[in-house]
Amino acid sequence: MAHYQHRGAVPPKRHTQHRDPEGNLYYEELMGEEGFSSDSSLLYHRNIPSAIADARVWDLGDFATTPNHPLVPRHLTLHDLFTDEAAEGGLQAGVDVVTGRRLVLGNADVRLCYVVADTPSPYYRNGIGDECVYLERGGARVETVFGSFVVGEGDYMIIPRATTHRWVPLVEGDPGYVEPLRAYCIEANSHLGPPKRYLSRFGQLLEHAPYCERDLRLPEGPLLAEHVGADADQPTDVYIKHRGTGEHASGGMVGTIHTYPFHPFDVVGWDGCLYPYVLNIADFEPITGRVHQPPPVHQVWEGTNFVVCNFVPRKVDYHPLSIPVPYYHSNVDSDEIMFYVAGDYEARKGSGIGLGSISVHPGGHAHGPQPGATEASIGVEYFDETAVMVDTFRPLELGEAGAAVDDGEYARSWVRGLAGGRPRQDPPGQDEVFSTS
Repeated sequence: MAHYQHRGAVPPKRHTQHRDPEGNLYYEELMGEEGFSSDSSLLYHRNIPSAIADARVWDLGDFATTPNHPLVPRHLTLHDLFTDEAAEGGLQAGVDVVTGRRLVLGNADVRLCYVVADTPSPYYRNGIGDECVYLERGGARVETVFGSFVVGEGDYMIIPRATTHRWVPLVEGDPGYVEPLRAYCIEANSHLGPPKRYLSRFGQLLEHAPYCERDLRLPEGPLLAEHVGADADQPTDVYIKHRGTGEHASGGMVGTIHTYPFHPFDVVGWDGCLYPYVLNIADFEPITGRVHQPPPVHQVWEGTNFVVCNFVPRKVDYHPLSIPVPYYHSNVDSDEIMFYVAGDYEARKGSGIGLGSISVHPGGHAHGPQPGATEASIGVEYFDETAVMVDTFRPLELGEAGAAVDDGEYARSWVRGLAGGRPRQDPPGQDEVFSTS
């Protein structure tokens, strides 16, 4: 977004000589989007950023997908991933945010991944698209070539394509540690940022936008080049995710590890309008009305062929005859993926959905409140709920993690509910119809 920033040492004029105290030239790198026609930043390196000493394959793991067929709504229980009953705390150890993430859902435009991490990640850049990482729980320090961030519960971190960075989770014993880091990773195959309708033609967030530049947290100084010290000249691996096919591809992606003859955090200064930033979900100001408002009022980000919305605690509809929960709706152009992260989601009561759940409501299926939720919501004035929703305009398929934690029951939840005050029974012979196999 066009919100100019300046960090460290840069020359008065771009593309001119910039030297260290000994007279050596720094190396200028333009990091820009859309072929020099969109936002960019200029970074000044101590070393030649193109210099790689070695390259080898990075096995990304299983990013293949399975179609949602037969077409049914699904409930995925993400908190059943990364469990290990034999481990202390009941979670797998030695997992990092980059190599440990598992694919829940994906298509040609976006991948939704989940990870519970306790280990520093390798240095990493995504060469396919921007990433939006939502921190469900826990905290971390995120180190980037632009500077560092301290992130915690409720933070969205937007990381532009090709930004070298690494994640260092807070662990037990660290100041500020509360619980393990749980991250919901939205990997775009495009750029991602505020919806265009929130922006002026020059890129400023407008008055009707539910957040503004004051709410954004930017890279914190000083630049890490000042602290690398003895590691500055040590060979360092950087893991790169990029497009590709063939023997090592999974889900249209391949991985490469570049070994640089120096530490990648060698930037002494940068300026421009392209950089990572953070928005906390608590700084999103909800838009409400007399009657139920449609999902676009909850939008926070957009990418190519998908949008990200969030539902936050808020006062609800104040028409005297209002029904606060959503009406039944058919998203004829999109799949709707809701990740429930906090509070008590009124519309899904009785469905089995709880914290850490994902609901999958595919295009072609009319969905809405569970039986009884509409009646129970009448007269309610406030919803205490936090959820992150991704709507895609091409069908999503199940990743290996999504298939592993599909409860297989959610599609029956509307039939199981109350109708006319009497319990409904499952239709006979339906035990296998919702299988993903």
